[in-house]
Amino acid sequence: MSVTRIITISLILLFSWLLFTIAKNSTATLTESEQYKLGSAVISEHRDANNKARDIYRNPGKTLAFFGIQSDMTVVEIWPGKGWYTEIIAPFIKHGQGQFIAAGFPQNAGPEWRQNMQHDYQQWLEQSPEFYDQVSVVELGPPSYWKIAPDESVDAILTFRNVHNWLKGGYETEMFHTFYAALKPGGVLGVTDHRAKADTDIETMKKSGYLTEKLVISLAEQAGFELEARSETNANSFDDTRHPKGVWTLPPTLRLGEQDREKYLTIGESDRMTLRFRKPTETSPINSKE
Repeated sequence: MSVTRIITISLILLFSWLLFTIAKNSTATLTESEQYKLGSAVISEHRDANNKARDIYRNPGKTLAFFGIQSDMTVVEIWPGKGWYTEIIAPFIKHGQGQFIAAGFPQNAGPEWRQNMQHDYQQWLEQSPEFYDQVSVVELGPPSYWKIAPDESVDAILTFRNVHNWLKGGYETEMFHTFYAALKPGGVLGVTDHRAKADTDIETMKKSGYLTEKLVISLAEQAGFELEARSETNANSFDDTRHPKGVWTLPPTLRLGEQDREKYLTIGESDRMTLRFRKPTETSPINSKE
């Protein structure tokens, strides 16, 4: 059997397995067509090889299926960083003629490293117009950028490992109220973040980067959201969350350098909560950000 044929068969088997896991792990039903388009985006050759290598920890297909993301939706990704999830979601949404909005760091406010990362992200988008030419970029964050879309115009908002930054910065409430205002009644807020043990105090959360599910749920509910479902898709039972440099001790950061490197590589990336919230279909003005 030729090498080409072996590779082709392997890709077919991988794609079939991915579609199966997407369907099996999704409590928000996707049609077969949507499952196929999402699976295609996950295994697409345009994705960076280093990003693909992290799929084992981030489980993008199962996570997006759990959130119920469909290609004809208007979807906002919050603080996309270097574009790990954008690389999957933007082409998927483009294929279905939806709208993808990247709510990034303010370009002229906040820490310099964030401004630089946002500049690099936008350059990265421009370098591949065949995938990202329809991405709309807006600014979100302190001191005054709290509008990501017209009120009640968005189907889904997604944030991946960001809430701990907002808690540390003291603007977590503004963020969740911003999301609530932008979402249509019935819209979805999907959240993943590093998960702390239930008895973790607030100061340890701020220092370690790990948050309790109770805290994140409370922040969302205070803004008016209802918790609809939880998933263990991004759980990691090897992570006890007690590390010298918090979550940044683990890969990909490995803040201790060579010290105990193999130990932390064996643990892998952090244990993560995966939560799906819903904006009620009958909303009250008191929940809107004033």
